Amino acid sequence: MSSYSPPDKQNGPLMITSWRATGACNLNCLYCNVNADMNPSPDELNTEEAINLVDQVYEFGSQWFGLKGGEPLLRKDIFEIISHARSLGLRVCLLTNGYFVDGEIYDNLVKNDVYTSISIDGPEEINDAIRGKGSYKAALSAIKKLSKGGILNGLSMAATSINYKEAEHVVNLAEKYGARFVWFNHLVPSGRAHEHVYLEPTPEQYEWFLNNVYDLTKREYKPEFGFHIHCPFYARIVKQRDPENFPEWYKNEFTGKCIYFLFGGYLSVLENGDVIPCFYSEGLKIGNIREKTLKELWEEVKKSEFYPQLQDPNNLKGKCGYCEYRDTCGGGCRNRAHAQTGDWFGSDLGCVHIPESSQKNSLHTCMDGTSIACVKKTKQK
Repeated sequence: MSSYSPPDKQNGPLMITSWRATGACNLNCLYCNVNADMNPSPDELNTEEAINLVDQVYEFGSQWFGLKGGEPLLRKDIFEIISHARSLGLRVCLLTNGYFVDGEIYDNLVKNDVYTSISIDGPEEINDAIRGKGSYKAALSAIKKLSKGGILNGLSMAATSINYKEAEHVVNLAEKYGARFVWFNHLVPSGRAHEHVYLEPTPEQYEWFLNNVYDLTKREYKPEFGFHIHCPFYARIVKQRDPENFPEWYKNEFTGKCIYFLFGGYLSVLENGDVIPCFYSEGLKIGNIREKTLKELWEEVKKSEFYPQLQDPNNLKGKCGYCEYRDTCGGGCRNRAHAQTGDWFGSDLGCVHIPESSQKNSLHTCMDGTSIACVKKTKQK
């Protein structure tokens, strides 16, 4: 345990600071943005450095310390780190595949009141095709145990071309076992997903998926049950389908705003201490906690010329640049736009919407923003 003396607790600029605790994982999921295997990543933070990270998170004023991987429960010192966070009063949340939620590990999760989420991508056959044989049974077993222990936080599903019609299965599991929320992610073509491009949903599949999720949100649930849809252009769908209630929903409930568009609320620390603005943005290194504190790095971010440019919808290119919803969704996901177009200001190619200005003027911009004919053809299919 460090000799650090914590300051008086004050809320800082971020709700959560997330740490990718390790690059090691026992699974080999097809879309893994970490491209994880059983080997830890080079130069991972040791225990003392991880404790120092916790101290920085506390001093920074984050309310939550989030743990991801790889598989964070593969770290032998994970509960030493968690215990230190809890001793400072930080709330801890953890995302796991569920394989190790048993025995002493399960007891420690309950003891430390770790809000634990499980990754699951649909019913058994589909989930196992994406995440590996036996992964569904392991996840379901963990869900039941965490529910019994009162620490089941959420169920997380990534939308792919294989499982985009399976959101209801995940919602039903979450509802049955008393999860606090469901967490639907869009796919960003990074890491191992680069090798499996067929997993990327088409714009039409995304439209079906997000409209289906919207329909699912209209069911009756317990008051504390929520939906986190991490896909920026989901906001456009909600605005189209429920314009009257959209402003309040967007302000108070929508958690899928791109962190570049509305910068604040999130930072991610990699296993080696590198700090990036989003879990998928390894190409945008802000700094490293071994060299500067989170507070210092945050001040540098605020002085940056680059991030304000990303926050300004006027800098968007392609169809997102003149879309009537660009102030709503911020042009979609900047990481996906960069991965698919090579430009941080390019269009998010996952969105099927054709801007009204294109339709009125019969000017149809291609999905990559370069030609004038192909979106019209896409719309007609």
